[in-house]
Amino acid sequence: MNAAVLTLSQLRYVNKAYWRSPAAAFFALVYPLMFLVIFTSIFRNVSIRFDGRLVNEATFYVPAMVALAVITVCFNNVAAAVTFQRESGVLKRIDGTPVPRASFFGARIVHAVLVSALLVVITSAFGRAFYHVDIPTGITLLRMLVMLAVGAAAFCALGFAVSAVIPTADAALPIVNVIILPLLFLSGVFIPLTNPPAWMLWVGRIFPVRHFLAGMQAGFLGVSYQWTDVLVVALWGAGGVLFAIRFFRWEPRTG
Repeated sequence: MNAAVLTLSQLRYVNKAYWRSPAAAFFALVYPLMFLVIFTSIFRNVSIRFDGRLVNEATFYVPAMVALAVITVCFNNVAAAVTFQRESGVLKRIDGTPVPRASFFGARIVHAVLVSALLVVITSAFGRAFYHVDIPTGITLLRMLVMLAVGAAAFCALGFAVSAVIPTADAALPIVNVIILPLLFLSGVFIPLTNPPAWMLWVGRIFPVRHFLAGMQAGFLGVSYQWTDVLVVALWGAGGVLFAIRFFRWEPRTG
């Protein structure tokens, strides 16, 4: 069989394994909606100044929670799941089969992108139904979808890269959270950054979370779409690919 067929076969396996864990799948679907309800309740009837204009709290938080959903599925979940599979010996067994390594990685990335797209639809529909948030259309939607595809693939690659430095399965979630949680705050995902210190802006501009969030905000808030944001996210993804190629391990750590 050619690589495309093997990738599709592996994709079916990854998809079945994902949905056969209803608790994990349910949490992934509910996670962004839960935070959306919490933040819109905390900042209820508050206007947030964004890009020189005022927007209500729901309009601000829908794209933020969309970004959170994608990052959670593509970075957190991939890094943790791959680490668990490696330490339990699953990756070693997969590496001993005829499935090419590229098909394994490709199936994981495609599945994460598809789940991310589903979460974007669910979160957007929830925001539209309960908070009357405008849904992007036309060229704005197409540009947002470009960022979604690039961002989802990039965060998957970074998830694979991080898994290479996680020593044990027990350390997976703590290490992933230590990496991503500060970036979520420093990038303005959880709390809008109004007049932040210069160092915070500097840190946010270096890492991909802020740029990915900007792409989602451009879709929902109607602000300027910057292709440089797409480029920065893509470069981080390429760096993740190169790091994973060099340091990714298929066998459990010994000793």
